[in-house]
Amino acid sequence: MSLIQEICRDLKEKSNPAEIKKSQRFFKEKIKTRGLRSANVMTIAKKYFPRAKLMSKQELFILCEELLMSGYNEQASIAFYFLFKLKNNHEKIDFNTFEKWLKKYVDNWGKCDDFCTHALGHFILTFPEYIPELNKWTKSSNRWMRRASAVALIYSVRRKNNFTHTINIANLLLRDGDDLVQKGYGWLLKEASKNYPKEVFSYVLKNKDVMPRTALRYAIEKLPPKWKKEAMKK
Repeated sequence: MSLIQEICRDLKEKSNPAEIKKSQRFFKEKIKTRGLRSANVMTIAKKYFPRAKLMSKQELFILCEELLMSGYNEQASIAFYFLFKLKNNHEKIDFNTFEKWLKKYVDNWGKCDDFCTHALGHFILTFPEYIPELNKWTKSSNRWMRRASAVALIYSVRRKNNFTHTINIANLLLRDGDDLVQKGYGWLLKEASKNYPKEVFSYVLKNKDVMPRTALRYAIEKLPPKWKKEAMKK
């Protein structure tokens, strides 16, 4: 039995039909899930990682794509876990593969955020010359590409990097009409506010008349109460 067959067997064995409907409540779009809790998925991922890390990068990428092709959230989580654990093996050329997977296999906010705040986020921090590609994603017709353009910078800004690019992405997405994109760049600003509170507060005050309220609420969540009250004034 191949590694992917073993992984899928374990996931099927632990499938929880009762949790499938509960999981769907967190998503607007129809999702494919086996109803496993995140902790159970990670237990399986950790079980098989010792074998995955012995693979060549080409073999690993084939495995990850096979997992992503299934469409299941759990398989995607395992693929992204493997990618992040082996993040230091990533090279510039891998961007093309990551972008392809984002376009082809990421179809809900859970997959988008898992990929972007871990493996892809680390890649962007390591190779910031690819940030201009994120700028292009802000114009995509694919909502997950637009959300990814912001969320992929969270890994950086948490580590006090790429704040200027964070503001630039927020500007590019500022008037986006999709609430899931608004939440994405609002979340990015919220994370930035932990290290740059004054700068984020200033940005919000400057743009609050055109910033969607959804994005604004996310952005100010970690700011002092007095600042939050000022930002919410109409």
